[in-house]
Formats: sequence, structure tokens, C-alpha cells
Amino acid sequence: MDSKSRCAHGRHVTYSRHVHLVFVTKYRRKAMTDAMLTRCEEIMREVCTDFETELRGSPTPTRALPPKSQLSKLVNSRKGVSARLLRKEYNAHVRRYLWGGHFWSGSYFAGSCAEAPLTVVKQHIENQKRPLG
Repeated sequence: MDSKSRCAHGRHVTYSRHVHLVFVTKYRRKAMTDAMLTRCEEIMREVCTDFETELRGSPTPTRALPPKSQLSKLVNSRKGVSARLLRKEYNAHVRRYLWGGHFWSGSYFAGSCAEAPLTVVKQHIENQKRPLG
């Protein structure tokens, strides 16, 4: 990530794609403890690393998402891995709040958090080669 322009770079791409994700537990039950939230953040960071994505902040924060990464696959992986590990590591606590093998609600919120500055968009357009008629 280029701190000056807030853009990340790949071999053939410059991008600034940030997404804020919000997940809720099944039935919106208050099943998370402070220790679970800390562990959830660790798990989410590991999953983001696998997707070449940068996690910023706490459990459902903003992250820079490369264009090759599909948001739905990132979400499904984060929810699946975290649910499996949190149920395994905090089984007795989780069973008091959640049952039926579910941890997260099936839905989620994804919001766009940042846009490429106009100067970056203009620069990108100007650097494009025009087709030869």
C-alpha cells in the first residue's frame, strides 16, 4: 500500500478498494466475550493474509481488497474459519448461546469505505494507450 496515494499496486493494477464488513452472530445472540473477540480478530487476520488482503482495525474493520479477490469468497472464508475455530476453542461458552451448528447469521453488511482520489483516476485514464483507429 502506497501511503502517499493510499493506493495499492499489483503487477498490472493500481487500486484503492476498501470494504467495511459487519457480521452478526446467529439470532443476534451476545455470544462473544472479550477473549473471543481478540481470537476472532487473529483468525480474521490470518484469513485476510490468505486472500492477500490487509485487515485494519478490530474484528470487522476496513481492509484493502485486491481486485482479484471476490468479496463473497472472502466473507465465506472468514465466517467459516472463524466459526469453526471459535466453536472448537470456546465450545462450552458458545453452546450456551448458539445451537444447531450455526455461529454467524447467514447475512452480512459490506460497505464501500474509500474511493480512489480524482487525481489517481485522471492519471490512470491519461496513461491508457488509445486503440489505433
